[in-house]
Amino acid sequence: MSEAGRPAVVSLNGSRGAADGPAVPLSPQDLAESAVRAVAAGADEVLVHPRTPCGRESLSPRVVGPVLEVLRGAGVDVPLAVPASIGAQPDPAERLARVRAWTVLPDRAVVHFAEPGAAELARALLERGVVVDAVVPLGDPAGPKALERLRSWLVRGPGVGRGGVRVLAEIAAGPGDERATGPALPAALRGLPPEAVLLFGRDGASWPALRLAGRCGTAARTGAGDVLHLPDGRPARSNAELVAAARELLPRAEGRAVRAASR
Repeated sequence: MSEAGRPAVVSLNGSRGAADGPAVPLSPQDLAESAVRAVAAGADEVLVHPRTPCGRESLSPRVVGPVLEVLRGAGVDVPLAVPASIGAQPDPAERLARVRAWTVLPDRAVVHFAEPGAAELARALLERGVVVDAVVPLGDPAGPKALERLRSWLVRGPGVGRGGVRVLAEIAAGPGDERATGPALPAALRGLPPEAVLLFGRDGASWPALRLAGRCGTAARTGAGDVLHLPDGRPARSNAELVAAARELLPRAEGRAVRAASR
């Protein structure tokens, strides 16, 4: 974790596949090896998208449980997160049923508040003791409604920073356009404690979002699930290389070093 206690998260695979190159781990064993190396490089949390043998994302207990067990068995002792999203199960009711049927629980689960049934899903996860990472897409047409839905649920329910909820704000910005992210926490998130926020972006928005997270003092995220290139444009060879590059950037943005891992 960083000296301020704000984690750096690695997204191991996301929606990527074999066609996206060698940085993307595929099998459970590859995911475990990649996670171990990413943690050694400085990741404090690991996000993994469990998949069936044919490569389809799934929330089935028979898919989620074994992947988590393989990672734990490999010695990955930082918090593990999985996404509970429409990409793994389109039907909200079935998504809720699958989460309630998990026999092996992750430490955290990512819930997209732009998707239907998000509040009910988040509530069910909290009831099972799973921390909720609530995603809102900033700069996206769905963003305002998603943020309003999240704020409404937080007022009625656990509240951000309490009861195990963190806000994951997905930043949209063009490649290299750091002005799109601004010098401070985006206006939509002001009033939230920085320690209860994680900023991230995908592809061209990934590194600008990470630098913004460093300036704002929030958690940050990188990994092949978000970005396949290093800050200088070279293709990344592994998740560990992406995490190492993030660690190089965060001290310059935050003005302090980042410790190697959280125990």
